[in-house]
Amino acid sequence: MNESKEEAILYAKKYLEDVLSFFGLNTEVHATCDEDVIQLSVPSTHLNGFLIGQRGDNMRSMQFLTSNALKNADYAITRVNVDIADYKKQRSDRLRETAEEWMKSVKESGEEMSLEPMNPSDRRVIHSLASEYGLKTESEGFGRDRHIIIKT
Repeated sequence: MNESKEEAILYAKKYLEDVLSFFGLNTEVHATCDEDVIQLSVPSTHLNGFLIGQRGDNMRSMQFLTSNALKNADYAITRVNVDIADYKKQRSDRLRETAEEWMKSVKESGEEMSLEPMNPSDRRVIHSLASEYGLKTESEGFGRDRHIIIKT
């Protein structure tokens, strides 16, 4: 097993840069590691829309490919987060603003609120924010239908 965290980070960085070069984009990817997740940040370019894809689909695909490449190369760290032009960060910030309104509404009314289905990273934002408000959350459903219920 390839042990070094730094080697895994460099491998993931190079792999993503190689994938991007297939689309004619020669850019340097910024790579760091939080806990056991390699964070890969692609700077803003003229290809942002294409690289992000519809609702982040292309970006998630690159994340999946990079993670699998790490697994196949037998690295200990295989979790990867790819963000293009701070898309995920901005999306998370917008989601937090909206979710704060949901939290206030549930707290005031005392009634639980069922949210639309969302991806795992968005659900994590909601779970985290709800605990800050002293509320409980529960995920229900499977796959693309998985959603959160906010409770007092």
